[in-house]
Amino acid sequence: MTNTISAGDPKIANDVKQAIDSETATLREVSLQIHSNPELGYEEVFAHKILTDYIEERGFTVTRHAYDLKTAFVAEYVSPAAKALIADGHGDKVRTIGFISEMDALPFVGLASAVGTKVALEKNNLIGRIKLFGTPAEETTGGKIDMINKGAFEGLDACMMSHPAPADVVYCTILSVGGMTVEYFGKASHASASPWEGVNALDAMVHAYNGLALVRQQTAPTSRIHCVITNGGAAANIIPDYASGKIMYRATSADDHAKVYDAVMKVVNAAADATGCTVKITKEMEYQPVPINEHLASRYASYTAGLGVKYLPRAVQESLPSGSTDMGNVAHVVPGIHPVFNIVGLNGEIDRSVSNHSFGFVAQAKAEVAHEASLRSAKGLALTGLDVLIEEGFAASIKDSFERQVPKGSSGLSSLEQKFKAMAGIGAGCGCH
Repeated sequence: MTNTISAGDPKIANDVKQAIDSETATLREVSLQIHSNPELGYEEVFAHKILTDYIEERGFTVTRHAYDLKTAFVAEYVSPAAKALIADGHGDKVRTIGFISEMDALPFVGLASAVGTKVALEKNNLIGRIKLFGTPAEETTGGKIDMINKGAFEGLDACMMSHPAPADVVYCTILSVGGMTVEYFGKASHASASPWEGVNALDAMVHAYNGLALVRQQTAPTSRIHCVITNGGAAANIIPDYASGKIMYRATSADDHAKVYDAVMKVVNAAADATGCTVKITKEMEYQPVPINEHLASRYASYTAGLGVKYLPRAVQESLPSGSTDMGNVAHVVPGIHPVFNIVGLNGEIDRSVSNHSFGFVAQAKAEVAHEASLRSAKGLALTGLDVLIEEGFAASIKDSFERQVPKGSSGLSSLEQKFKAMAGIGAGCGCH
């Protein structure tokens, strides 16, 4: 390398850590306020206001309601040294790091990462641009996908976020996920007087539910299929003319995702044929698996380990079961990582008593230990992001790894089924959608 400056420099690293530590009380207040005001996807009005006000007060230029989404935002900071380069016509030499602040996942982690990086750029006269993205609706249909379609992440050298969990994991096997609403239409009739006149939509939905249960036997242990019946009729003495359900399916790669999807579709359509119903299928989401950028992941792991995070061996991390996230779609557009951090304890142990999307996890998210864990992760992201901006050759290595992992035109990674067979036997791990 021709320039060895990096966030590993003690002064630069200390600037990042001190900047984040100085915000801890305010960030704690922000976190608790959002925790006390839960909001549904695309309706995160309170969170949008409190997050944008906070980051604007710290010197970022904020675009509220960005990309035609009511609760999305982007906050941008360009360092004075970067502005000088741009003014001289050398804007191509300015690298850009993106951080993501999800409205439903301790969103102040993204705020803290952005602020820590900004202060280090200012104090050391370093070149760089920061973009902080407020992304809505990760738990429903995927606000990041809407933002991708609007070009939000174009021009980034990398984009990162982290998510709370009952474990500290960098090399998390985050699955793809697809979702659909299935509606069956039949013909109503009296269930006692003339049942033969009816066409039972509930029978079709039950047939589909049971068929999906049978399909699971022939899917890999790393794939998942979930189904719930949302409407089963109005009264027991009426043959239901309408029934509906929601189906989700997951896999470790795009190829395996397609196989599971095909199996689901065969069952759903066969249920309609078997009962004489018609079926309407409405697809609601398609999240891709998250390709882990090796250079970003190892750098984040190194920095957070230096902050006291204790990681299990990589093979164990990779074997832990997980959910899904629209960050996978972002990481197919720009290099990215999506580590998770343990909000239950700081000693490196997995707590199997608390899992994502449980009431216990909701309560734990406002605990002091969750705040401490969040700040550690934010520092790791900030230090890694700073290296993307200032370390000679690091951004190029990240890009090279990304282009080998996600070739242009590719919708996902090659199959990872053999590598992750152990997922079937471990009970707690990464947590997302």
